[in-house]
Amino acid sequence: MQLHIQNETSPLKAVILGTAESCGPTPKPEEAYDPKSLEHILAGTYPLEKDMVKEMDAFARVFEKHGVQVFRPSVLKDCNQIFSRDIAFVIEDTLFHSNILPDREREFEAIQHVLDKIDPKKVVRPPEEVHIEGGDVMPWNDYIFIGTYTGEDYPDYITARTNKEAVEFIAAQFPNKKVKSFELRKSNTNAKDNALHLDCCFQPVGKDKAILHKNGFLVEEEYQWLVDYFGKENIFEITKDEMYQMFSNVFSISPEVVVSERNFKRLNDWLREQGFTVEEIPYAEIAKQEGLLRCSTMPLIRE
Repeated sequence: MQLHIQNETSPLKAVILGTAESCGPTPKPEEAYDPKSLEHILAGTYPLEKDMVKEMDAFARVFEKHGVQVFRPSVLKDCNQIFSRDIAFVIEDTLFHSNILPDREREFEAIQHVLDKIDPKKVVRPPEEVHIEGGDVMPWNDYIFIGTYTGEDYPDYITARTNKEAVEFIAAQFPNKKVKSFELRKSNTNAKDNALHLDCCFQPVGKDKAILHKNGFLVEEEYQWLVDYFGKENIFEITKDEMYQMFSNVFSISPEVVVSERNFKRLNDWLREQGFTVEEIPYAEIAKQEGLLRCSTMPLIRE
């Protein structure tokens, strides 16, 4: 398989979609990886496996409809494997194995049947000091956008997933690209003040448009850079509550087709006004784990 990813929206040919099968019992509060999951664990509203399986099946059907080749991970017993974007990501023709939270390493092993189709020289594991997850990495043509957190209190945040060593590592791998990093707002306790990954507060759609949430960015100039780059008239600015619901974590099958959560009425209306075809699916249960459509996918080939 020849990997090929230059941006977020070119027509999708092959993708890994996570699985909600055998995702295990509701975690204990101390096992939560993010404040939104913790909120639902404590409230007794944490999503049930059967509901999440239904949601992911609906996503798979959309891919089938659009002729996309879909790979799924091998099912591991009692293991949450929904968010395949966390474990790896592709830039150009190379797949990078994320240095993720150590107890999630098994999730990477569960995609070995896909890795076997790829030239081993094109599968790269960054050095140990490089912390990086795919939700923070966005190839965008000449650019690679990376969400990061470089505060001295980085080790205190379970929600800080990509460090400055990661930005330097990616820049060294792609000297021909412009690597642009963005400091994200982090909170271990308040989901409305936590941008877990870059795709929780920003995402390009189409060829020149973007969904954006100002408060997800710690540095106003970095937020403003994106506004200037895409143009204010091309940006859909989401509220704090909409960021919490994961409005920016939609997924592009092509420059014309966006998969979105069916309850995102304000966003979906705007997308249609801009000429997009919006494939609406139920995904509100999975959203309770602070991840949505982009988080559940790991694109391998786009045109």
